[in-house]
This record gives sequence, C-alpha cells and structure tokens, in this order.
Amino acid sequence: VEAIVNAEILDNAATGTRTMGIDDAQKLGALMLFGEKYGDEVRVLDIGTSRELCGGTHVARTGDIGLFKIVAESGVAAGIRRVEAVTGKGALAFVQAQETVLARAAAALKAPVGELENRITQLLESAKATERELARLKARTAASAGADLVASAVDVKGAKVLAAALDGADAKALREALDQLKDRLKSAAIVLGSVADGKVTLIAGVTSDLVTRVKAGELVNHVAQQVGGKGGGRPDMAQAGGTNPAGLPDALRSVRGWVEQRL
Repeated sequence: VEAIVNAEILDNAATGTRTMGIDDAQKLGALMLFGEKYGDEVRVLDIGTSRELCGGTHVARTGDIGLFKIVAESGVAAGIRRVEAVTGKGALAFVQAQETVLARAAAALKAPVGELENRITQLLESAKATERELARLKARTAASAGADLVASAVDVKGAKVLAAALDGADAKALREALDQLKDRLKSAAIVLGSVADGKVTLIAGVTSDLVTRVKAGELVNHVAQQVGGKGGGRPDMAQAGGTNPAGLPDALRSVRGWVEQRL
C-alpha cells in the first residue's frame, strides 16, 4: 500500500474536482464509501488513478503530498485492516526519528546500521545458548543437591518419606533430582518443591512398591492446595504449581503425616 501511494505521489498527477448529480457520478465509476450518506449533488475528485466522492480539501498535484509513510496497522474486523499514516513533514519527521533509533541501536551494538539484523540474530542465538547452558547447570546443581537429601529422608512404617525445597530449580531439574532420589531410597514417597519468579513448582514421586497405597497425584495435590495451586499426573510421578511461595515450608512439613496415614 505504501509503495502504491508513493508511486502516485511521484507521478505528480494533477487533481481535479467537479460537482454533479449522484447518478452521473455513479455512471463515471466514482468510488462511494459504504455507510456514507450522499445528497443529490456530490463532489467528484479525480486524483491520479483514483476517482471518488469526497468533500474535503485537496492538493493541486499529488507531488504536493511529498511523502506517505504508514506508522501503524491493525485488524478492526474480519477481513478489514485499519491503516494509520502520516504525510509530508510529518512523514519526514517519522522517518528521521526511526533513523535516530536505528543509529542509537547500531552504536549500542557496535555494528553498522546495515549489519544490525545479523548482529541481533547473533546476540539472540548467543542468549539462547547461554540459557541452555544455565538450564543444564541448574539441573546438575539440583540433581547434586537432591542426592545430598538422602540423609534427610525419614522412615515411616518401613518406607522413606522425603519432602524438601530445592530453590531455583526448574521442573526439569526437579524431575532429575526426583529420579535420583527414588533410585537411592528404593522404597519412598518424595515431594520436591522450588520457588522461582514468585511461583511454586512441585513434583511428587512414589516408588512402585507403594503406589497402591500412596498416589503421587493425590500427594502433590495435597501439597499444592496449601500453596494456592493444583496439579496431577501418574500414580508414580506427578507435578503441580502454586502461587503462594510463603506457604511452601508448612506444605512440605505436612507430607510426612499425610503419607503416614496411608501406609
């Protein structure tokens, strides 16, 4: 659209207006806007390749517009787009402002304006690689911390019960720690929790010998309800989330009694 309008501007075509009856205007093929009400006499505007009914004030030639620049567009209904644009000095000011932003970005990224796209792509790829490495390190740290928790497990009617927080661990790290703990404890019901960005992540695991009496889904929901959340999963492994980190310590302390009632 922008290219078409600017091509008409560069053609510098003369504009012309005439007043005539609406029937004559229709015969000439003048464009009429849907929903507009027209009288018996209408003003027909010819500007470049366009002919339409219009009562506004217009330039003598299309070149007088100078420049047309779209600044925004959005959907207003099915199949209908709203286009916002500026012309003349306003368009020039908009372009200059955009160039200033590009120049500042180029200076900040230490790259020519023409290389900004490649530079940004490189930075995004580097950031993703860093995030992957950070996630890997978090998982390793959580798994290591999880292994250290073995001594914290308590014996309840011949089974081990363990409920602990691994701060900063994401769901993947919690799962890896849970798998290690189940292998180490052999017969156990385990709940691990973490807090990140104001949200609670929970995971519960139950070894195969206990799943007929203790269900991981029920266990994790018991804890999740105390931190403003809910969850679910398989009898041997389930996950949940919550929105009340302050309730996590008490929720984890309640695990032993809950499991003991079912063994």
